[in-house]
Amino acid sequence: MTATFNIPDMTCGHCEKTLRGALAEILPGAPVTVDLDTHRLSVEGDAAKAEDAIREAGYTPERLEA
Repeated sequence: MTATFNIPDMTCGHCEKTLRGALAEILPGAPVTVDLDTHRLSVEGDAAKAEDAIREAGYTPERLEA
């Protein structure tokens, strides 16, 4: 299952690196797609775990419906 989030406070490459690292810890090997222009991030796996990891990293995710 793919979970997609709008993350308004994800604005730069550093943000992307931080989020990829946080997600890799909680969902090892899960593909992550980031679009900085639209502030969207998609990840394969458990959406609730992904959302928690994003929040723990200091960001404000808004889960988007598929």
